[in-house]
Amino acid sequence: MYKIAICDDEDALIKELKDGLQRYAAETGKEFCYFAFHDGGELLQAYQPDYDLIFMDIKMEKLDGLKTAERIRRMDSAVGLIFLTSLKQYVWKGYEYGAVNYLLKPVKYSVLKMELDRYFARYQGKEEPYLHFANDSGKYRVPYKSIRYAETERRNVMVHFEDREQVVYKNMKEISALLCSQPQFARSHQSFVVNLSYIKGIEGLEAILTTGERIPISQPRRKDFMVRMADYWGDML
Repeated sequence: MYKIAICDDEDALIKELKDGLQRYAAETGKEFCYFAFHDGGELLQAYQPDYDLIFMDIKMEKLDGLKTAERIRRMDSAVGLIFLTSLKQYVWKGYEYGAVNYLLKPVKYSVLKMELDRYFARYQGKEEPYLHFANDSGKYRVPYKSIRYAETERRNVMVHFEDREQVVYKNMKEISALLCSQPQFARSHQSFVVNLSYIKGIEGLEAILTTGERIPISQPRRKDFMVRMADYWGDML
């Protein structure tokens, strides 16, 4: 079941798109679950980082599609995004927010089918594992591969990924269990879990990341950490 959100301030367009998606589902055997929103603010307020694909109108009166997409990308870097527009000059701007493509209004079924075929050919069967969490800033779905490291932050955990950091309201024991279930993570310290794919070197009791960040390695954990890193990197070390 694919979860699809349609965000457009025209009810007629929402119905037209739903009809097209239902036709595509009937032809391909895929199952879709639809969620309709009439402006970007409405979508953001109800946003769950488990949508597979969003159809987003660029021009909306309250909160336009570009600003909405910018905020969505802060929470969810993986969701597919197809912009809807009647003005071609906005198209290239949309690609800044990781748009899969765009559809010109009115949407023709032949074009919709072509874009859906392209989307599913590219993404089907390539789902990545994600860390899902929510905090006071919003709800997030972060690919494990994007997480550099996690560190204890008082009673919670701070997760560092891409160009930002977010607090997770869980303790390090819980987050460590989630991250270390993935082969690229290892616990280097009571307060740190690090993504081994970001390590470029070891200096004493510190792991040096490709970003220049230094992650402590405690003496009691050093042996197990180095074994885990050797297993991950193999002959590359």
